[in-house]
Order: sequence, then structure tokens, then C-alpha cells
Amino acid sequence: MANYLLGIDIGTSACKAALFAPDGKAAAQSAQGYAVAYPAPGRVEQNPEDWWQALCAAVRSVLESSRVPPAEIAGVGVDGQSWSCILLDREGRVLCGDPIWMDTRAAGLCAEWNARPEAEELFSLCGNPLQPSYTTGKILWFKRHRPDLYRRTCRILQSNGYIVYRLTGAVTQDVSQGYGLHCFDMRRGAWDERAADLLGIDLEKLPGLAPCCKVVGTVHARAAEQTGLRRGTPVVAGGLDAACGALGAGVIRPGETQEQGGQAGGMSLCTGEFKAHKRLILGQHVVPGRWLLQGGTVGGGSLRWFLREFGAQENADRPENPFRRMDEEAARIPPGADGLIFLPYLAGERSPIWNPDAKGVYFGIDYSKTRAHFIRATLEG
Repeated sequence: MANYLLGIDIGTSACKAALFAPDGKAAAQSAQGYAVAYPAPGRVEQNPEDWWQALCAAVRSVLESSRVPPAEIAGVGVDGQSWSCILLDREGRVLCGDPIWMDTRAAGLCAEWNARPEAEELFSLCGNPLQPSYTTGKILWFKRHRPDLYRRTCRILQSNGYIVYRLTGAVTQDVSQGYGLHCFDMRRGAWDERAADLLGIDLEKLPGLAPCCKVVGTVHARAAEQTGLRRGTPVVAGGLDAACGALGAGVIRPGETQEQGGQAGGMSLCTGEFKAHKRLILGQHVVPGRWLLQGGTVGGGSLRWFLREFGAQENADRPENPFRRMDEEAARIPPGADGLIFLPYLAGERSPIWNPDAKGVYFGIDYSKTRAHFIRATLEG
């Protein structure tokens, strides 16, 4: 009998897959990394094909290590990073690199929009200020600066929506990812035609919205061949990574909260009603009738950056886990790093600062500071 569930996460640094038994325990899990490109200041991109190839490898690894027959998998759920802007043409081909949630190329356009009186109307509708990290600004950027790509675009998808499309052929978007677009009515969970007209966004380019737990398709033959999954396995719409993480942490009642790590660290507070704040982020929860009020940073990848630029010895000594030696070094330094402070604004900063031009800083450097101090400060920052 099919009673295992497969969860897939499209993160910023890796695709994670985990197979869960009926008792809720993970039978197997795998992570497959991929690159992040920084082609110019303010631009941060990933190749959605890299996500797909990593997913195929992760799923095959899970199936192999668990020895669970694909026929025993009852369903697949996919969550993903927020605020993607994946442009697909009529044949379903990706037209360009995806400007991910760290991308702030639309800062100027968003500043123009926020100076307009209609900005308050949009905030009242969707509960979020128009910041360059959101999908909205990226669509406006493509429309103004790459009209050739925008004209060729048939659909605009989010990260997990793209993976659902690759698995099933269904073009859809779950409601928890709707908060990335400012023509999303946060109360009704539906696209708003007037807001789309104000923004100049073509609603026909946006996918239909679906509840997060709704089965939107089944694994088709080509995807089954590439992943090892059984053809016909049900796939649900999925959700935002932070919202799925909140569900996994048991944050389902108003007033409950959680903290999550990762490249995009942050906190989520569950509410039972629409509560918007211009310094925070509001989105629909994957749990019907609930919303999440969030604060999030972009600095979760700072230690990985430090390792890449200054950690040659760790990579040589402990290639299987190069962060372990860094942890050991940091443990020799007291909390507070003897006054060395790190501001982790390596890609601007999100809520509550909302400054795409913010830069990272080490403050408090003197001759007494060692490499271990910098590691400790980076961890604390």
C-alpha cells in the first residue's frame, strides 16, 4: 500500500528531499547543491534547470538509500524559496536566469512606484510594501528593461510552482506564494484585476492559484524516467518554504511563532486575521484561514561566504564537513567576540530595514582580533 510521503525543498543553496514513513520519521534524506550567480551589483540569479537536476539526483538518492519502492509513495509535496520570477515561453522553456529573492535590480522602479498615491491602495490589498525583493518589482523590471523577454513570456512561475510543472506539466501556483505579487488579494487569496491593471501586469501570464494541499497533477512519464518516481504519483501544489517550515514546527495557531535558519533566516508569527505592517512581511499560511507575519534577513549565507573566501585550510583539512573546524575556532572566543561586530548585509537587507544598498561591515577591528574572532562575529551576526 502507498503510504510514504516525499517532501522536496528548493532552497537557495541546495535541493533537499526527504522520504517520510507513516509514523512521521524520515526514512531517508538527501541534499544536492547548486550555484548562485552574482552577474552585477544588485543582481542575484539561479538557473531553474539546476534545481531540476539537483532534484532528480536527490530523489534518486532517497529512493536508493531507503529501498522504498516508488509504488509505495502516496504523494509528493514541494516547497520553495520565495519571490522567484521564472519566465516561461509558450513551449514551457525558461527564457532567462531567475532573479531570486536576494535580487534587488528593481530598486529604482519600486521607489518610483512607492511615490505614487496608488501605493497605499496596493498595501491595503496585499499587506506588503512594494520592495525590490518581491516578484512584482522583477516583473516590472523585465517589462521595462527586457520587453523582448516579457513579450515572449507565457507564464511567470515561483520556485516550487516550476518544479510542480516539471513533475506534472500543470501550471499552477499555491496561495502561500501569492504574497510575492502585489496584485494578490491577501484576504481572498485571489488575483485582483484592478491592482494588476495599476501595475501593468498581464494577469494571463500568471498561473491559476490553488490551495497548498490540493493535488494539482500527477508525475508524468518523462519526470518519472528522470526522477525514479512512479508515473501517476499525486503531486500537491506545495507552498512557501517558510510557511511549510512553520507548519512543520507546529506553528498553526494565532500567537505561535518560530525561528528558522538558512540563507534567508527569519521569524514567523501565526495570526488568525489580516495584520499588515510596512516593516514586516505578510503571507497566507499553508494552513487555511491563517496568515504569517514575518521578519527575514538575507545574511544566512554569511558563514558560507567566509568559508569560500577565507577558508582554504578548512576545505583541505575536512572536505566532508569544513564548517566543523570553524565551529571549534569560534568556541575559543567568548560571546560578543570581544567587541567585534558583523553586520551581515552582503546582499542588502530585508525586514525591518528594507535597504537594498546596505553593505556588510566588520566593526571593532584592532590588533588583538584573530581569525577566530572573525568567525565568531560572523556566526553571531
